[in-house]
Amino acid sequence: MIHVEGLTKRFGERVLLEDVSWHVKKRDRIGLSGPNGSGKTTLLKMLAGMEEPDEGSIRMASDTTIGYLPQDGIVHKGRTLIEELTLAFTELLKLKAELHDIEDKLAHDDDTGAAHEKLLERYSEIQERFKHLGGYEMDGAIADVMRGLGFKPEEQSRRCEEFSGGWQMRIALGKLLLARPNLLLMDEPTNHLDLPARNWLEEYLEDYPGSVVLVSHDRYFLDSTVKRITEVGLRTLTDYHGNYSHYVTAHTAAMDRLREAHRRQSEEIEKTQAFINRFRYTATKARQVQSRIKLLDKVERIEIPPERKKIRFHFPDAPRPGRVLMELKGLRKAYGANVVLNGIDLHIERGDRLALVGPNGAGKSTLMRVIAGVDHFDSGERIEGHKVVLDYFAQDQAAVLNPSRTIYEEMSSGSPTTMVPMIRTILGGFLFSGDDAYKKVAVLSGGERNRVALARMLLNPSNLLVLDEPTNHLDLDSKEVLLDALLDYTGTIVFVSHDRYFVDRLANKVVEVGGGQALFYPGGYEDFLYFKKQRAAGLDVALPKAPVPAPEKTERHAAAPPTPAAKPKTEAAPAAKAPAHAASAKGKPAKAEAAKPSYDPLAPRLRTKEAAPDRAAEERERKQREREAKKREQRVKELEARIAATETAVKALEAAMAAPGFYDDRAAAEKKVDEHKNLMWEVGDLMHQWEMLQAEAEAEAVPTRG
Repeated sequence: MIHVEGLTKRFGERVLLEDVSWHVKKRDRIGLSGPNGSGKTTLLKMLAGMEEPDEGSIRMASDTTIGYLPQDGIVHKGRTLIEELTLAFTELLKLKAELHDIEDKLAHDDDTGAAHEKLLERYSEIQERFKHLGGYEMDGAIADVMRGLGFKPEEQSRRCEEFSGGWQMRIALGKLLLARPNLLLMDEPTNHLDLPARNWLEEYLEDYPGSVVLVSHDRYFLDSTVKRITEVGLRTLTDYHGNYSHYVTAHTAAMDRLREAHRRQSEEIEKTQAFINRFRYTATKARQVQSRIKLLDKVERIEIPPERKKIRFHFPDAPRPGRVLMELKGLRKAYGANVVLNGIDLHIERGDRLALVGPNGAGKSTLMRVIAGVDHFDSGERIEGHKVVLDYFAQDQAAVLNPSRTIYEEMSSGSPTTMVPMIRTILGGFLFSGDDAYKKVAVLSGGERNRVALARMLLNPSNLLVLDEPTNHLDLDSKEVLLDALLDYTGTIVFVSHDRYFVDRLANKVVEVGGGQALFYPGGYEDFLYFKKQRAAGLDVALPKAPVPAPEKTERHAAAPPTPAAKPKTEAAPAAKAPAHAASAKGKPAKAEAAKPSYDPLAPRLRTKEAAPDRAAEERERKQREREAKKREQRVKELEARIAATETAVKALEAAMAAPGFYDDRAAAEKKVDEHKNLMWEVGDLMHQWEMLQAEAEAEAVPTRG
């Protein structure tokens, strides 16, 4: 479909691509990867014909039609939503207009001669062409795209200029998908989409008849949609066949081999250069010196990419709170006639990683602000638990930074005195090293501002993090490091994110917000989708209820580590214990029950005994079990290492506490005793996690009967 030959692109002295050859075949699904500034967007623009290469050519088939979606900057105005989307069908609209024109002529033409016959023939031709191009399905296609992208039916007559920037990009994406070009170029198409819209776009692209080349920072989206990753870097394009997860593994191995080859070559070059320097002016070695100089000139130096900088940080320790950190009872919040939250009951326990999901405008950010204590509510109760230290990261947190300050001034303005010496260290972890700390906030990009806002969170220890879209403007590497830090965080997290990989890895509970309600689901995002699919398939799966917290007992001994029974168990059982079909439960005839599937086609683990084996489903289940076992094994190793390190620290403290004169300095001694208490709590918590993982492993190892 497209052949790129000898392509070179420069910006001043900087060379992005040099003598590159590449191709896109029919029905290819390609994801472009590479660090920011490597040339991904530039490549898309050259393929779209919006920029010209400095050298080389881009050749394509004569029937190729191209559609390009930029990251942002598109504004629609002057038409209603339905009128704007209908413009995607340019040829169909022309055919439809001609059909109506001929119909008018035929209605007022009494002639039955040759001209009339010719008009009828033309009408038949246009009608056949209109039908072939899907003209009669046009309205249905528009409705499907509107629904998939989150537009409400009543919004089709709304003026386009009334929509915000994010919805403007959805309109542009909708027009592009409806036009169905045979080469689709998309730069960050998921940037302005919520989770339901991303799920719909994945399914849409799966059946898309053309080729797709896209850039995305959503790992889950890349894994689900692309079958080839093209890495942009080192002035060339490198293909990796497979999805993004496969690319990460293959790329790491390739970089390891490249760095090893570079190391060996560098050693040989150093040896050769040392020989030349040593014997350059020795007459007896002149021939050998000249030979080595010529050899060095011919060596093609191996070039390695710079190490991709990542955010590296950990959250500071905070006081241990009570078991229940927060309760919302009968909470109601409305904006005029729009009731966003209506009778919400929600409780947050210690150790929860609670993800709020739902479409844009459902009320997730409103609920987050209520939890954070930023917004007032109309009625109900918000009860904060014992020793709760809350830190809130708002969706627009980066926008509230003072643009007239430097990064360092912005950090120090909200920093306790004791944390001032740590500011430069924290900034270095967030990629602001050296003089970068003295940049004005006004000149920072969106991603840089987000990193500053995240860095400020480290200045005050907290045990409850409320994070509204913390992954916005972060690239894949930065998201991964943020995820690792949050996974190691010992406190409680309530968060909103439109990155499904991030949600599924981090969440242990999901709350679906919408229609004024907040519905509780145990497990991660995949478990949430499982329950939704069961209900959509007509299977009678009971919706799990949020557990009601028991009255909290007073902690009698602060130094005593928690027993495994003291820590609440993550509720995952309902996912594995789906109830039987309602028909059989109520004793209805077997004939009525036979109308439903005899086993759950969406979750093989719930298959009934009578079901015929589904080999593909069994294989998927086996692979899923293997992936979970590997994750569990890795987590067990991490816990064992942390337990060992913490126990070593406990022993060191106990040795210091047993030393003569330990209590001479009362203030220092009390500080050590408190540190010992905290470490004992941490050991107990880690041991409980370790025992739970071991119990899960043993449960899977026992063969099931039947």
